Amino acid sequence: MMEQGSGKGRHAQHSARSVGARRNWRIVVSALVTLALFAGYVVADIYDKVPGSLTLSNGTGSRAQTLDEVREAKDVAGAADLGKPIDKQGVEAAISALGAAPGVGSDFSVAVADAHGTIVASQNDGTPREPASTMKTLTALAASTTLDMGSTFSTEAWLDPSSVHDGSGVVTLKGDGDMLLGAGENDPSHINGRAGLASLADQTAQSLKARKISKIKLRYDDALFGETRYPENIAENNDGNMEYTAVSSMAVDGGRQWGGYGPDDPDTYTAYPPMSTTPTQDAAATFAQLLAARGITVDGDATKGSAAKGSARLGAVRSATLSQVLAFTLRHSDNTLAEEFGRLTALKLGLANSPEGATKAVAAQVTKAGVDTTGLTMADCSGLSPGSKVGVKTLVEVQAHNLQPGNGAAAAEGLSMPGLVGTARNRIEDVDDAGLLRVKTGSLDEVTSMAGNVSRKGGGVLAFAVVVNNPQDLLAARNAIDALVAAMDKL
Repeated sequence: MMEQGSGKGRHAQHSARSVGARRNWRIVVSALVTLALFAGYVVADIYDKVPGSLTLSNGTGSRAQTLDEVREAKDVAGAADLGKPIDKQGVEAAISALGAAPGVGSDFSVAVADAHGTIVASQNDGTPREPASTMKTLTALAASTTLDMGSTFSTEAWLDPSSVHDGSGVVTLKGDGDMLLGAGENDPSHINGRAGLASLADQTAQSLKARKISKIKLRYDDALFGETRYPENIAENNDGNMEYTAVSSMAVDGGRQWGGYGPDDPDTYTAYPPMSTTPTQDAAATFAQLLAARGITVDGDATKGSAAKGSARLGAVRSATLSQVLAFTLRHSDNTLAEEFGRLTALKLGLANSPEGATKAVAAQVTKAGVDTTGLTMADCSGLSPGSKVGVKTLVEVQAHNLQPGNGAAAAEGLSMPGLVGTARNRIEDVDDAGLLRVKTGSLDEVTSMAGNVSRKGGGVLAFAVVVNNPQDLLAARNAIDALVAAMDKL
């Protein structure tokens, strides 16, 4: 997550210090966050992810706000007239202001388009650049036009009947991709933890006791995503395992290790702890502890294996819908879940069960959706790995697709809303703009980007994309992007 999900140490991009210094700092951060959530909050403050005075940047300070108070509802935009003309001169003026803003430099691209993807004004739109987490918008579009977004993940416990002897047996914990399992009971009011291992343990223990079984050996099946779980070179932007863990058949809370100091709301948090490198084993160990608390003795540690043919299902729990999980992915810019959606898309299309298969699947489905992917290079499905390149024309056409009704709606439902929710929550100057902008942010040490769509105050809509690489001042460049985007709803 680097910006809650997209690069070298959560929002290390806001630092103006050297890359080496940032990496050393993130290693320290990893240890501190493990000890207490408070330390995680401090880190988030330092990298400008939560309100506070701490920062590592020497750039121009931001005037960003969040809409924390309850406000009276009122109409803020007219009907969504997809054909309403856009003020071209106003767009060109906003783009010129971006290019002249301190800290941006010359290595940037920007495009603003109407609801049909026709570019109204742009600068350097033919130059592919490193997109950071705006790459996730491509993955979201590909997944939501390929997968059944109303379906759920299932995590199940299975008993091998042939193993039953003298009150003992072999149970296999099997998942098909729910990396947002909860350690407690099923939680219908949240996405993260909708399916709870404690509820599965209740079902399993009851089924075992009905069969007079009180002692088991536990296995876990983690074969779903094959052997290769990490995109090539992703480790370069994953210091201290702060940004990514292995795509797995199951995990508790995405593998996040809170050290007992997790957030009150599992769907909303601003601190980011280190991530486990063994998420499936951890889920199995949690399940074993829960079974033991329910009177089932688990013999030894859980081991890797698959359910035997003819096994009987003892229990099952189901996740939130894929559309809800995708919304969680986008709002937290979760790199691992983005990679998982790419892998699921590849499996659905019958492509290679690998990171390469995932990027090919995403590129193919985005092209199939009618988006121009000229110059696209995908190092992964999240934008975390170095080496990705995408043009703003591609990004803006994805957002224009999000403005159309029909297939792929889930790609837009999870976008962050400045002033309200997600990674852009703190990136708003005028609270009257809250609710009109739906965006995906992107941040790496040398990248700041944003793509989204806008409900204009005078009626009508537009789509935009902006990518800055190698800025002279990262925080100042980010503020310039915010100013550009703030102008969009008034055009």
